[in-house]
Amino acid sequence: MKYIDEFRNKNLIREAVEAIKFISKKEITLMEVCGGHTTSIHKFGIPSLLPDNIKLLSGPGCPVCVTSRYFIDDALECSRTENIILTTLGDLIRVPGTETSLYKEKSKGRDIRIVYSVLDALQIAKDNKDKKIVFPGIGFETTAPLSAAAILQAKETGLDNFYILSAHKIMPPVMKALITEGVKINGYICPGHVSVITGTEIYKSIVEDYKLGCVVSGFEALDILQSIYMLVNQIEKNQPALENQYTRAVKKKGNKKALAMMNRVFETSDDWWRGIGTIPGSGLSLKSEFKSFDARQIFNPVERTESEEEKGCICGKILKGFKTPADCPLFSHLCTPVNPVGACMVSGEGSCATWYKYKREAV
Repeated sequence: MKYIDEFRNKNLIREAVEAIKFISKKEITLMEVCGGHTTSIHKFGIPSLLPDNIKLLSGPGCPVCVTSRYFIDDALECSRTENIILTTLGDLIRVPGTETSLYKEKSKGRDIRIVYSVLDALQIAKDNKDKKIVFPGIGFETTAPLSAAAILQAKETGLDNFYILSAHKIMPPVMKALITEGVKINGYICPGHVSVITGTEIYKSIVEDYKLGCVVSGFEALDILQSIYMLVNQIEKNQPALENQYTRAVKKKGNKKALAMMNRVFETSDDWWRGIGTIPGSGLSLKSEFKSFDARQIFNPVERTESEEEKGCICGKILKGFKTPADCPLFSHLCTPVNPVGACMVSGEGSCATWYKYKREAV
């Protein structure tokens, strides 16, 4: 299959691994900040192919994992409000809130519906004019344009019963925050899907201000190994740079139409990230022109302090790269995909869920 088989070619993979070993002399730590990369790295067994001096860390790249428990509480409050139908992506339904989850509330009879995209939620709004339809919008620059497109369509057609509960976030501020917090890394494997939308220039300031190499990567085994080679080459030469390995999908300027929709509907705001806290300018809130689509106007969210993890859960430290799932006392015993304690075990792109699927026998 074109664009897949050639990137899983065993001979090319062996050559890439040998090339990395040949040039790699320093102790190097690289971090990926994309849930898709986390899954691919462990599915293909990339860490086992690398020399011992290269370490890979998983950062806050899973949208479900970085979402606050209190955002889930707000979604739950929506579902309890009269005449509201809550629509949600499947990943979000089992994320624990402070006391319960959307899954448990749905089993009690709340009108909570799983959808494949925000456009499905829009259709439910068209079919149920006597109800208010709320869609919890999570994710980064990849999914924010979809929420923006739905809002623009609702506005154009005069649909006044559709609402977004936004927890959309953007990547560069959190990547900078990790460096500021003292996470010891030598380079970033930059997210592929985000970069398809944004282009590569959003990482330029990380290279210039923090002297840290950034390589945008694809998701196949050879993609990731080539990206690691590019970063190792930069580090060995002390020449941090912004490079694009994923050239078959990512362009310098990104998807201009998607960016235009996102920027028309949303503006940056401060937002809370699990395990990290509030990061200025890292969230996306609806602009005043589109506030009528903000779900927070149709229910009463309770003011809360920043949330804490469940006792024993170290999801926050895992998201910052300070710990791995193997360090968590709950991992694979009390916390499993069937009965998740922390958000990192819920999503298929979460570090804990990925380790459980591919590495738990080694823990």
